[in-house]
Amino acid sequence: MAPGPMDAHVGRGDDGTIRIAAGPAASHDFTRAVLEVAGAVLAWNVLGAPGPPVAEIHDAARAQQWLWAVYGERTAATVHACAAGELAEVRVPADMTALASSAVRLGFGHWAARWWPASHLDGIPALEPDVIGLELAALTHECQQLFDAEGDQPDDCVAELIEEHQLALDQLIQWWHATPPSTDTARRLESVLRSVDDAADTAGLDGQALRRLRSSLDRPRPDGTPVDPASLFVRDRDYALAAGEPLVAGGRVIARGSGTNDWRRYPPGFVDASETAVSWTARALGARRQIEVEVVAHLAAPATGAPLLVAEVEVDGGHLSRVPLARRDDLWSGRADLELPDAGRTQPRIEIGVLLPGFDPGPGPEAGADRDAIRALVRRRLATAAQPFAHNTSPYEGTSGPFLAELTASTTDEDY
Repeated sequence: MAPGPMDAHVGRGDDGTIRIAAGPAASHDFTRAVLEVAGAVLAWNVLGAPGPPVAEIHDAARAQQWLWAVYGERTAATVHACAAGELAEVRVPADMTALASSAVRLGFGHWAARWWPASHLDGIPALEPDVIGLELAALTHECQQLFDAEGDQPDDCVAELIEEHQLALDQLIQWWHATPPSTDTARRLESVLRSVDDAADTAGLDGQALRRLRSSLDRPRPDGTPVDPASLFVRDRDYALAAGEPLVAGGRVIARGSGTNDWRRYPPGFVDASETAVSWTARALGARRQIEVEVVAHLAAPATGAPLLVAEVEVDGGHLSRVPLARRDDLWSGRADLELPDAGRTQPRIEIGVLLPGFDPGPGPEAGADRDAIRALVRRRLATAAQPFAHNTSPYEGTSGPFLAELTASTTDEDY
């Protein structure tokens, strides 16, 4: 059952931006699901209670095309009055509408594609990117009322998602044919496939995979042989956890420890999400001092042809230096000479973080508790996906069911 009306605070800022606060704000980037829509940005705290999104509206005229369908007519009328200068701020009831529920799912899907904490060390399987990509294409097509033709909404990317991930359509069709038609999974598969087909037709896309999709939807659905969903998307992944063997032999170990693994500082698919993924060793090699850094790679991490990560090193609160890291088997690793203070100390304070230059927004505040909460959230979702008849009431774990990519992840036979 959808939540009933709840109070939303609608107010206009000094810069003319109108804010609808209908739920708790997220404390960190990785707890926030975001959608850029016509005239506004919508956001949800993925750890928060059920409810409509928080909205930052910069163009109320454009936003009117979806405001009433997301929050209800009373909230839409209030935003119009604020934009006209008739109101400064007010509380009004906001409804959890059908479009709001679909937007929640779309926003969470984008969050999962960016922030899902896949980790061999923590035992959290990765989401298959082609599967989540096609379901995002379908959801975006279903939420087209949120977008317009102005071209400033990067989340309105149906055609791009289909073109990038269409090679997985054959596996989704096979999965659909092998699933009993009375199940929620079969219905979700059919819904995604039909939405992708309709979206591709609307966008004028073509190709062999899309033509096979159209043909399979036009024919009566056959009864296929049951399959393990994870087996349909097996990839050749060179990932064997090298157990952290040292980069160099010899020398005296001065210190060793773990670094900071801040998810915001590198793109998805580069680093294992575990808190213990970053480790370092400081060695004395004669008169030289050297730092060695090892970072457990995400199983999808590029081995060649990608920008290199770096380790940012700080010694006793001094200036920052950087160590280039290269992919080596299942690790990003690198080493560099290190200046240590000559104060007779045997244990210098060394702090290390990993980042991608040009992507990095800078270190964020301590967020260990929220990262633990995110891991708990995804583990609950995977447990629910593994038990298709289970239900709960959270908007991110609710009756709309798990994503197809979560279903495949929950049945993976990889060594987690």
